[in-house]
Amino acid sequence: MPPLIKNIGVLVGLLASFLISPALSAQTISSKPNVLFVVVDDMNDWTTLFNRNNPIRTPHLERLAQRGVFFDRAYAASPACNPSRAAILNGVRPHRSGVYNNASDWRSSPIKGTGILPKIFKDNGYFVAGAGKIFHHHDNWRFHDNSAFHEFLMMRINEPYPEQKLNGLPEYGSRNTDWGPWPENIEDTADYKTVDFAARFLARKHTQPFFLAVGIYKPHSPFFAPAPFFDAYPLADTKLPSRLDGDLDDVPEDGRRMLAPTDWFWEGMAEAEERKPGSWREFVRAYQASSSFADEMIGRLLDGLDASGQRDNTIIVLWSDHGFHLGEKNRIEKFGLWEKTTRVPYILVVPGLTKAGSRISQPVDLMTIYPTLLELAGIPIPEQSDGFSLRAFLQNGGELPPALMSYQQGNHAVRKDHWRYIRYADGGEELYDHRVDPSELRNLAAQRRYSAVLRALRQHLPETSAVAVPELEVTER
Repeated sequence: MPPLIKNIGVLVGLLASFLISPALSAQTISSKPNVLFVVVDDMNDWTTLFNRNNPIRTPHLERLAQRGVFFDRAYAASPACNPSRAAILNGVRPHRSGVYNNASDWRSSPIKGTGILPKIFKDNGYFVAGAGKIFHHHDNWRFHDNSAFHEFLMMRINEPYPEQKLNGLPEYGSRNTDWGPWPENIEDTADYKTVDFAARFLARKHTQPFFLAVGIYKPHSPFFAPAPFFDAYPLADTKLPSRLDGDLDDVPEDGRRMLAPTDWFWEGMAEAEERKPGSWREFVRAYQASSSFADEMIGRLLDGLDASGQRDNTIIVLWSDHGFHLGEKNRIEKFGLWEKTTRVPYILVVPGLTKAGSRISQPVDLMTIYPTLLELAGIPIPEQSDGFSLRAFLQNGGELPPALMSYQQGNHAVRKDHWRYIRYADGGEELYDHRVDPSELRNLAAQRRYSAVLRALRQHLPETSAVAVPELEVTER
């Protein structure tokens, strides 16, 4: 598949649409908002966007937040790439679609009557372009749907790889379980090429409103970034997450069983520490460097938008598909229903509607993206879609419904006020009070004095969970 995919019928289709549809008048085109849709992979809440005292510096995320509203307690639909992205792109929660895992074939979901978000914009008079990781990259991008775009730059993840692993731990995981300064030139990174495409697209003369999807791959593993991003975080000064021995002792059996397939990440790190002391510190430093690299790419993207002259008529939404553990709760990776795995950056800029520099601390989940963008663009919201539009809230304020997260069949978390509640498929429960326990170290679910809290939070759980859709088998290559 060539890197740049173009629909050869685009020009004919555009001319036909202008001839056939009087709705696409010059006045309509100029008044329709553009959409810049930005998704970042694996970025958690340990950045200065959330708290200036956090160790990961993200000045460009802060710059973007100053243009609109930052939801500082926003949560992914699922703590895994594919179910999270499928939910936002299709507008259907995992417990209804049956898309639970990274290999789940979202196209086989029985839920009908929605539609892929960029395709809906494409069908409603928008020129739709994209680059980077939008759909999950399982099995060489077989989940990507090119029909949703007029134009798309396919990425080649982290190519070329170094000849050998940089971390000096060849036995730990795969080639992707690696970290260190790479490559030498920033222009050789996949994300630079993604943002370069986006900036060139923004600089064009546009005769239609556009929907531009930009997928920033970092800080996803391997934690590579050019050396200057590592230099910004001296190893000796690297702050490590706090952790507690026995932290999982009060996690229900089903919760520990659900997490078991990824135990090797943390166990492998413990073994790496024995062979090469300081590996955990290097790992955390590399995640910080990769996050700052991603932030730099976001800055370049904003510069491109500002230079294009389209800023005042462009809605911007930025989100991450899930969070990431760096040792908290004795875990590395995602794939869990705690705060660190699910809390993500979520920024919305709507010219003429959002108040610059505003910050919302009510819990909200990312299922609001799909209906909000459609309503703001004047496009009907499919009845089958989940979530709710934030337009009325942005205009009038009010109370937001609780945030809901799901991982695999029958496991859910609710975030409401200062509470996080988790219930697993076998009925096991966790309850954390973030006023006194933001690190979720003490599970309160077994204490009788919280019975009323548990009853109230259970009401927000789904009553049923769809059967898991088939998984897409990896093809032989």
